[in-house]
Amino acid sequence: MRHCMTIGLDLGDQSHALCVIDAQGEVVHEGKVDNTQDALRTVSRSWPGARVVIEAGTHSPWISRLLEGLGHTVIVANPRKVRLIWQSGRKSDRNDARILARLGRMDPELLAGVRHRGEQRQADLAVLRAREALVRMRTGLINHVRGVVKGLGGRLPRCSAPAFVRRVSEHVPELLRPALEPLLTTIVELSDRIGRYDAQIEELTRERYAESERVRQVPGVGPITALAWVLVLDQAQRFGDGRRVGAYVGLTPRRDQSGSSDRQLRISKQGNGLLRRLLVSAAHYVLGPFGPDGRLRRWGLQLAQRGGKNGKKRAVVAVARKLAAIMWRLWRSGRPYDPWHEPIWPGRRRAAVT
Repeated sequence: MRHCMTIGLDLGDQSHALCVIDAQGEVVHEGKVDNTQDALRTVSRSWPGARVVIEAGTHSPWISRLLEGLGHTVIVANPRKVRLIWQSGRKSDRNDARILARLGRMDPELLAGVRHRGEQRQADLAVLRAREALVRMRTGLINHVRGVVKGLGGRLPRCSAPAFVRRVSEHVPELLRPALEPLLTTIVELSDRIGRYDAQIEELTRERYAESERVRQVPGVGPITALAWVLVLDQAQRFGDGRRVGAYVGLTPRRDQSGSSDRQLRISKQGNGLLRRLLVSAAHYVLGPFGPDGRLRRWGLQLAQRGGKNGKKRAVVAVARKLAAIMWRLWRSGRPYDPWHEPIWPGRRRAAVT
């Protein structure tokens, strides 16, 4: 009856807590297992075909792929949903493994299972994350240089990040050059490396993820956003309609409903933060001075005008959510983008493309 067993694995960096329960909910084995492929294969041989429940984390992608390849049904639990673990008053690795095993035995739907992407897509997504890390480093250094110059009463001219060193070098006070010139050199090196990542991303979209060209038809969606879209969402068929995509990337408001009270809160910010930030950036372009005219832009501007003090912020999030729905439709249908076709409005199921 090994196929009726459920294994809860509380993942750790060095070792994992293990709990095995049978079909009646009785604990038949508890212990520790090293965080190595050989150790996990040994567990697999001891309990072949068992259902394995783990939490999403750093090691969950490769562990889930390994165990699925060994014939197990693997459920990757969403940590946000497993309140019994992170709100427990007696939290320990052993108890966490027990809770995962019991939840997986009773009703896997309670775990809001996470679907990990394939190994190749995970590696390609690492390219985008590495670029983002370099951009953040460059932004931090630029802000530091500007702040230091302001501290001596100076002010550097406004310019784009790639042109920063070229535009501001002659405006750096002589007194600060010994301190800031090494930073300016580092900023130049970071810009060069970011440019290499940009070329690599263009190559990936052209040679490995040609379907990303479908969503690049939308204004404000470049190769970085398009590649992140394909890598994060993985398959268009995962979603029944475009509205679910906005919820998946955390662009829909949270809800607090009880009795006669039904409050809408801030957006959930769940899902992939990188893709959410890229969609918001694309929405800023659509509503900005260089955004091309179209139904989506006009709707967003009208929303911003009547939205009060925070109208612009709400409009940007709303346009980002609409962009997600439109991009999903384009990705799934393969049809051309028409900026004047009626977009997907709340409460209405209308196509966003021709």
